[in-house]
Amino acid sequence: MTTFQACILGVVQGLSEILPISSSAHLVLVPWFFGWDDPGLAFDVFLHMGSLVALLIYFAREWFDLIRAGLASIIERKIGFERERLLFWLIVFASIPACVSGALFNHQAETGFRSPLLISVMLASLGFVLYWIDGNCATMRTMDELRMKDAIWVGLAQAFAIIPGVSRSGSTMTMGRLLGMNRETAARFSFLLAFPIILAAAGYEWLKWSTSPAEMQMQVSSELLIAGFASSTIAGLFSIHFLLRFLKNSDFRIFAWYRILLACVVVGWAIRMKG
Repeated sequence: MTTFQACILGVVQGLSEILPISSSAHLVLVPWFFGWDDPGLAFDVFLHMGSLVALLIYFAREWFDLIRAGLASIIERKIGFERERLLFWLIVFASIPACVSGALFNHQAETGFRSPLLISVMLASLGFVLYWIDGNCATMRTMDELRMKDAIWVGLAQAFAIIPGVSRSGSTMTMGRLLGMNRETAARFSFLLAFPIILAAAGYEWLKWSTSPAEMQMQVSSELLIAGFASSTIAGLFSIHFLLRFLKNSDFRIFAWYRILLACVVVGWAIRMKG
């Protein structure tokens, strides 16, 4: 792997983790399109850490308030009427389905679910669903109006993101729109949900990498790891800021069309390679 490839994959991770277009699909498809070698597990860890740091930096104040409120609710054994306390527990409960899904199907996600044709089906399917839901559901509810049943439904949608091509952000934003959240609220709640899930995924990958044989741990140099991490962080910060501003006056249709067009390109490329 070259430094250029490391930066490209970092940018791909940073953008596609935040936008509703599936980071796992893009990290499979980009090397597949260009014939690049698999950079290894350590590199994947650093790419996810970049996205994690971007979310932490951008929402630092909100996370400080949420953690403070969550700890207070645990100590006092009550949620009360404080908005941050309720939101903290909404995030906790919404994260449970994805953690269970990851524990049960992680092996399949790393092997059988990574077929480019399966990815294309998932990209197109959720693209059509996102397009229809975003254009036909109410755009009313704000973050202050979210309740536990909303967290459960969004959490269940997030669990399906174990399949590359579904998209964690895409599935949660789509469910948020189905539940009547306005676009900015659906995106912001999705971003807050991303932090614990990416943290858990990165921690799992780090544990797996650290316990692997020494020859598997040294697949890429420290310079390439830093390049991937830095580019993922910068791209992640940009994409968070972009999407929140974009959704103030626009909808999700451009991302739905992108998913559908990318799925068509993948099918065409696969046919070309077999021919």
